[in-house]
Amino acid sequence: MVSTKLQKRLAASILGCGAKKVWLDPNEQTEIANANSRQNVRKLIKDGLVSKKHVTVHSKARHQRHMDAKRKGRHTGYGHRKGTQNARMPFKVLWMRRMRVLRRLLRKYREAKKIDKHLYHELYMQSKGNQYKNKRVLMEAIHAKKAETNRQKLLVEQADARKLKAKLKLDKKAAKNPTKASAEEA
Repeated sequence: MVSTKLQKRLAASILGCGAKKVWLDPNEQTEIANANSRQNVRKLIKDGLVSKKHVTVHSKARHQRHMDAKRKGRHTGYGHRKGTQNARMPFKVLWMRRMRVLRRLLRKYREAKKIDKHLYHELYMQSKGNQYKNKRVLMEAIHAKKAETNRQKLLVEQADARKLKAKLKLDKKAAKNPTKASAEEA
């Protein structure tokens, strides 16, 4: 068996890879052994007696399959957890997401004139104070507050209407009997 250590080293240098990636044709060992210069080795590479091996495959298939399962919620029990709950999903990140959702909703409602700036500010500060745990609860609160203000407005209007009606009745009565009205005034 002829030594082809030199040829392997030269081929590795020419091909730009490590010596273990160089393939020498086992049937042409003697011809390869005669090549003692870079030029000769280049000729062997051109003829196909010496070539570069392919990169070994490192398949991601198993990992991808495992990650697909994890996305569905598998392999996430207590035995698979390393970090604390806060390390895995920080409370601050959850808080920021929630605040952004609530504030976005409030902004949208204010711009659409569904709520006025006073109600906006009140709800904004309550959101900041952790009053509303999600968008649905905040929307319910908005509807409740709007209904309450509408009810108050209606009650005030009804009271005003009653007062006006009573005043008209009194004026009508006074017009009918002016002496009695003047006596009542005195």
